[in-house]
Amino acid sequence: MITLSLAEIADIVGGQPHDIPDPAVTVTGPVVIDSREAGPGSLFAAFAGEHVDGHDYAQRAVEAGAAAVLAARPVGVPAIVVNDVVGALGALARTVVERLGTTVVALTGSAGKTSTKDLIAQLLERKAPTVWTPGSLNNEIGLPLTALTATSETQHLVLEMGARGIGHIHYLAELTPPRIGLVLNVGSAHLGEFGSREAIAQAKGELVEALPEDGCAVLNADDRLVRAMASRTKARVLLFGEAPEADVRGEKVRMTPDGRPAFELHTPTGCSDVTLRLYGEHHVSNALAAAAVAHELGMSVTEIAEALSEAGTLSRWRMEVTERPDGVTVVNDAYNANPESMRAALRALAAMGQARAADGGRTWAVLGQMAELGDASLAEHDAVGRLAVRLNVSKLVAVGGREASWLQLGAYNEGSWGEESVHVSDAQAAVDLLRSELRPGDVVLVKASRSVGLEKVAQALLENATEGEVAGR
Repeated sequence: MITLSLAEIADIVGGQPHDIPDPAVTVTGPVVIDSREAGPGSLFAAFAGEHVDGHDYAQRAVEAGAAAVLAARPVGVPAIVVNDVVGALGALARTVVERLGTTVVALTGSAGKTSTKDLIAQLLERKAPTVWTPGSLNNEIGLPLTALTATSETQHLVLEMGARGIGHIHYLAELTPPRIGLVLNVGSAHLGEFGSREAIAQAKGELVEALPEDGCAVLNADDRLVRAMASRTKARVLLFGEAPEADVRGEKVRMTPDGRPAFELHTPTGCSDVTLRLYGEHHVSNALAAAAVAHELGMSVTEIAEALSEAGTLSRWRMEVTERPDGVTVVNDAYNANPESMRAALRALAAMGQARAADGGRTWAVLGQMAELGDASLAEHDAVGRLAVRLNVSKLVAVGGREASWLQLGAYNEGSWGEESVHVSDAQAAVDLLRSELRPGDVVLVKASRSVGLEKVAQALLENATEGEVAGR
């Protein structure tokens, strides 16, 4: 963060200094919410959570070097006391971003936000110093924390914006006003909270409404609800996708034998071939979105294609592909799940399996609940189970309670028979099953909503491989 005195910070956030001997002391380090991350010159923001109250760790943070604490009450150490710590954090971020004058690129969508953000970051970092959202810290706390890591050298600030309701993205965009706003898609994620895709589109479109006249709205030409957002912005519109009218377009899309997408990238300045390191055809749309942003910021088509072809995954548990020493491949996509991302992951699994089928390799889909689907939950889980059968996935392992049983039932009703699909109670039961059944050449996809914790399955399989305790060795 840029250097600010405690007096300046108190003025920005409308807070009262408490136990601060010298208001001229400056904050030169990051703003943190975990006292274990506090260091010399940092500012510790204390939040009262459901299980832990950050105010109880204020002294520890100051002892570690924090200049002060941003708190809701006096804590016996140097502090700036405010009525609302979340609001104060946002106000601080807004001021810092305004003073820096960096180009803010904001993106939202129902699926693919984090993967696309990671691609944009890797492209823009080649052009100039870039700061981006780590992982999925895309809410009213995570977004300002990311913005506050920017420095005077930062040219691009790439921020992922999530929404749990109407007005959330509007609030985030006020904290860090974007010049480029990217909307990826409108899907089923959080359908239970919003009630309809149209309501989700209303929320996501708040991003393009926040853009200035000299800004750019980057919209998915292949998604009718996103494309319709062009009427909601005063900014220039840049379309991406596979549609013929897209400004940044993918043509001749194909899959490599091991399940990686390749395509021709067309931009207003030319075309070039791209072969992604990422797995799954769904990454074509993500890559085109990233290419559109890079094009808007002056990168040539050759530079974009080269960067896309070299880009990897920056965030954990998102189509992380690891081959064990015994030849079993584990695909850890367990960070989150919704119907769109689940279908994309299954198609990627099927493509990867085709390359191994000749050698007897099988595909395993270890799937769990997709949360927050509301009344659509039964139909969506049933549909995913059916899709696994249609894609000829060798084995479906449905993990968990009611929703997992719906996955298994969908597979059964689509024609699964014998042991092609099985329902197990929890992650450990899935691990036990896989340990006894996996053989060299098999590919295992692990995916569910974050709350299910299915990453434990992938981690257990890979830990066992490291220890030399894999089946068939």
